[in-house]
Amino acid sequence: MEDEGNIEEELLLVESQLNELQDKIKTLLDQQEELHERQAQLKALLEISKTSRDTSNSAPSVALEDWSGKFSWDSQADDTRFNVFGISSYRSNQREIINSIMSGKDVLVIMAAGGGKSLCYQLPAVLRDGITLVVSPLLSLIQDQVMGLAALGIPAHMLTSTTNKEIEKFIYKALEKGEGELKILYVTPEKISKSKRFMSKLEKCHHAGRLSLVAIDEAHCCSQWGHDFRPDYKNLGILKIQFPSVPMIALTATATSKVQMDLIEMLHIPRSVKFISTVNRPNLFYRVYEKSSVGKVVIDEIANFISESYPNNESGIVYCFSRKECEQVAKELRGRGISADYYHADMDVVAREKVHMRWSKSKSQVIVGTVAFGMGINKPDVRFVVHHSLSKSMETYYQESGRAGRDGLASECVLYYRPGDVPRQSSMVFYENCGLQNLYDIARYCQSKKNCRRGAFFQHFGEAVQECNGMCDNCASSIELKDIDATYHTKIIVSLLQEMQQNDQRATLLQLVDKFKTKWKHSGCSNEAVDLKKEEIEQLIVQLILDRVLKEEFQHTAYTTNAYVVLGPLWKPALQGNRPVKLTSAIHSQDSGDRFKSAKRNQMSNLEAKLDDLRRTISSRNGGIFPHAVLSTQQISLLNCHKPTIIAELEKLIGKVKTDKYGSDIIEVMRSETGSGKDSGENGAKRQRKDKGVVFVESSEEEG
Repeated sequence: MEDEGNIEEELLLVESQLNELQDKIKTLLDQQEELHERQAQLKALLEISKTSRDTSNSAPSVALEDWSGKFSWDSQADDTRFNVFGISSYRSNQREIINSIMSGKDVLVIMAAGGGKSLCYQLPAVLRDGITLVVSPLLSLIQDQVMGLAALGIPAHMLTSTTNKEIEKFIYKALEKGEGELKILYVTPEKISKSKRFMSKLEKCHHAGRLSLVAIDEAHCCSQWGHDFRPDYKNLGILKIQFPSVPMIALTATATSKVQMDLIEMLHIPRSVKFISTVNRPNLFYRVYEKSSVGKVVIDEIANFISESYPNNESGIVYCFSRKECEQVAKELRGRGISADYYHADMDVVAREKVHMRWSKSKSQVIVGTVAFGMGINKPDVRFVVHHSLSKSMETYYQESGRAGRDGLASECVLYYRPGDVPRQSSMVFYENCGLQNLYDIARYCQSKKNCRRGAFFQHFGEAVQECNGMCDNCASSIELKDIDATYHTKIIVSLLQEMQQNDQRATLLQLVDKFKTKWKHSGCSNEAVDLKKEEIEQLIVQLILDRVLKEEFQHTAYTTNAYVVLGPLWKPALQGNRPVKLTSAIHSQDSGDRFKSAKRNQMSNLEAKLDDLRRTISSRNGGIFPHAVLSTQQISLLNCHKPTIIAELEKLIGKVKTDKYGSDIIEVMRSETGSGKDSGENGAKRQRKDKGVVFVESSEEEG
């Protein structure tokens, strides 16, 4: 028996060393990938450079990567940007991306949510002759985009399972014969992979020279390494094979270097020009709240947060783990006076669309949804995103929380976390590529009470750290923290699991907590170490899993998959007390982030409120367009600040298209309000200035 024990100990030590070696191999493989990627880029650049040199005439060409230079379409692009889209200036990388597309290049765009991805293909679509095909993953996203473009007078349609026969007939005629006005056509990836009729019409469109651009939105769905992998996205490479001369743009908010490589290969765009923007969203305040184990308490806290922080019906999203939870949470919120609807994949398409429309028109305040809701949603004035449950990865959380504040104004991203949510998610993701590692990364983000939340995103996406400016709970917190020595508690947990392993027994996280409490109570050791609360024991066990002292194992049953906690590769040093363990705890539970509370956008001025009412009225009158498509939040702020009273002044602020459509109504409101002297421009101006350390990002586009 003693020999067996020694062999088992040595086996665990070898496994630990193998794991460490595996980590080193992974690091080297990542470096190898980066070098291969750079090698491919350099080869492509060299080939293009040689081709350019061989075919060049006397006129000098623009430098290979100088997409910020002057181009023949500059003045037309500027005019379209302002007078059609109502956008006063480009955001970071937008102009360069548009120039590269207009030059006929394939482009890969990694740009944070709210950075203005849509304009990068919509503006070239208007400028170029022919039809732009946009592949997008969700009906709700497509509907948003099509209605927004229609409001700007841009002929855009969607071809999906919900498209009626008359519109479908019109689209096919436009593709095949060039009849009717069509500039932008939205489809789902399923249409590409499953409709031979559609592909046949598209080929005829291309042969006639009318297919001008292909845009792949939410492109990370192509890659199995991406966080929202969609099988039908795998087939989109056929578009470049079938239409090699048509420029392609692939866009996503998040993509690690591995995902980027995968996209370039799968979409067959090896010579694509890559644009990577910062992941930083300086207007978002990130916070993590400790989540109660009592469901009704969690709902009470979420309802109080919404009603106290956003009493003016500001829009928000609450994400839940399951469809059943969505329905229950929405019902509970309604019972507490919050206007909330649920949204998930099991709902009828018509019912989902109805819910989405109500929320987009601000007729309901909150959508309670699963991950099925919101990818690329084009509602810019979402003021808060609440996660009732843990996300499955940093990428998923970044995408979901990034639906807040796309208009550049201060918004909140709140996650309710309890360690018991980790095994709930792990039993769902352990079979995915890097599923457990991705989950543990977001668990580490939640468990930290010291590290900057924003810094965690920079680190995860391999970007240089930027200043947080107090825009997360850990950086803004004045709560005093203490480090508890949990080395002794760890020894007890490890010894418990060792005994269970010898008796061929296993325990879930919650069962292990109960066993620990029982052993602690009967061991008479409460004077030797700090007595931990139940939540702190859960936190410690998850911390030990993250530190590989423990690990999770999974067992399938007929109805579910159970996650058990067992000894990990580094259990022996922990049992011997050679591995000190510290647990960080707050001395008191006072809310952090007071700095953010005082920096939220000011109450609407009288004029802003009237303009908000006007855009809702116009929205209802125009049958389906959203209020933010009539006037953006930034445009309302501009009008409040500058107070134009004649059409010429208004056109300089919001562009020609919107002035022609809504100018007389807007001027009427402006004159009636400014004439009464009730409003000073001061409040509107404040919303675009620094306020107690918080920078409100000035921007004009509202992007999906």
